[in-house]
Amino acid sequence: MSTVGIVMLVHTALERAEQVARHWTASGCPVVLHVDSKVDRQVFRRFQEALEGNPLIRFCTRHRCEWGTWGIVAASQAASGVMLAEFPGVRHVYLASGSCLPLRPVQELIDYLAARPQTDFIESATTADVPWIVGGLSHERFTLRFPFSWKRHRYLFDRYVELQRKLRIERRIPPGLVPHMGSQWWCLTRQTLSAILKDPDRPAYDAYFRKVWIPDESYFQTLARQYSSNIESRSLTLSKFDFQGKPHIFYDDHLQLLRRSDCFVARKIWPHADRLYQAFLTDPAGAMKRTEPNPGKIDRIFAKAVERRTRGRSGLYMQSRFPGQGSENGITSSPYSVFQGFTELFEDFETWLARTTGARVHGHIFAPEGAEFSQGQSLISGCLNGNPKARDYNPESFLTSLIWNTRGERQCFQFGPRDNQAVNWLLARDTNAQVSVISGAWAVPLFKSNRSFAELRQQAARLQRIEAEQLKILRSQWTKARVRIWSMAEFAEAPMEPLQTILGEIGAVTARHLSEAPKMTDLDGFGQFLQNLKNQGMHPYLMGDFPVGQTPVSLSKPQRKPYLVR
Repeated sequence: MSTVGIVMLVHTALERAEQVARHWTASGCPVVLHVDSKVDRQVFRRFQEALEGNPLIRFCTRHRCEWGTWGIVAASQAASGVMLAEFPGVRHVYLASGSCLPLRPVQELIDYLAARPQTDFIESATTADVPWIVGGLSHERFTLRFPFSWKRHRYLFDRYVELQRKLRIERRIPPGLVPHMGSQWWCLTRQTLSAILKDPDRPAYDAYFRKVWIPDESYFQTLARQYSSNIESRSLTLSKFDFQGKPHIFYDDHLQLLRRSDCFVARKIWPHADRLYQAFLTDPAGAMKRTEPNPGKIDRIFAKAVERRTRGRSGLYMQSRFPGQGSENGITSSPYSVFQGFTELFEDFETWLARTTGARVHGHIFAPEGAEFSQGQSLISGCLNGNPKARDYNPESFLTSLIWNTRGERQCFQFGPRDNQAVNWLLARDTNAQVSVISGAWAVPLFKSNRSFAELRQQAARLQRIEAEQLKILRSQWTKARVRIWSMAEFAEAPMEPLQTILGEIGAVTARHLSEAPKMTDLDGFGQFLQNLKNQGMHPYLMGDFPVGQTPVSLSKPQRKPYLVR
């Protein structure tokens, strides 16, 4: 018979617990089973009958086990008492659950513990040194009373805690005890476990810990410090918890991950993970080498999984984790460029920009008539629809979806005061946005139209008011986007340098290698048009100082340097 005894706390999936118990006993390890009293009596009887005749299996008195309550400690005590009484050859008692799965050949665990006959493996740290507490109760779990179940009577639990805090009621910790905490899955020597169970002060300790919050994480962890001469504060069982304090469940696709951990036992295994049970319970040689258990080897993977779950991917919004404003892990998934006033000032600007940068260049994707996707498409990647009703239902999500669906390809689009302005704050807050604005350029289409001047004046006043509000947002202290704003007069006077700067930021060309420039629209008479607006009582100030009669410099293809032919 082995010197290692297994205490199993079984709650559900009894057929898997039976399979694991047989695996332990096949290697000579005696097993004492505690079955939750909540399990139906007939189901329990069938489970008992299935294991009858196995001389290394025993059952103990059943207790009701509920998370966070005394029942789990009482079950561990009862099963441990049977183990010590029935199997005198056992030198180490290993506490496991029905959902635990041995990862390495059992003989390796036996040999490992035989080489350390006086060592207790139990995670045990004071509350001041415990970084993993989730739920807001640290030292208070030892100084307040918790008679109500947190799961079944949450309201009573919370109100009673508040009442004790308000009345400043504190329990007295038994003399000589320093509360410690740690994983409930321990492996104790016979000497230490016997000392805990036979301590003459045990009735007082039990009475105290009955009203402690989650006593299964503190009872043995505290009392082991009283009697053990050699504690290794770690568990031999691989158990991982998420950011909410809930245990990670291992599935079939975690097979290689579990092999990499080098741990002896893992929990919590999904009952239907047939591949895991078959791999670890039927392969006596095992795929793992004889080495020290090292769960830290897979901690990086779990840390990345927790980060992915809590923060998500940059720019990805989905129903399962739609973040609140300000808590996004990046508003959009990749950099993009917004151009305002360029299509008004330059002829065929979109075609030139696409040819120069290689980016996907759209028109006004927030135009009132609908999204003007590149090449006249009505649908774009991810079946994103340009219909104005669908788009305007949630314009911000429309933009983030566009950037996410086309990630890996630079997106550029046009914007202006005629467009839906609901995305202004998103653009301003987004670090991926590169916003280039030629203020006042919206007046060029009005200048070239043949509409009545009274109507033009009214329209100009409305567009200027909208753009002024937008520029106020782009210049606010909360803006994180890369924003460049030029007045129309300033840009038209020297357009090459701003264009080179913008394209350099996109990464298409270096600042000195712009080989082709767009053609600027004819602005002859535009200054007089602005003066006429002023004469009619509308002050067009966003264009800058545009004197009457001024004709801006038109862009032409840069001249080549002369060269000598011999």
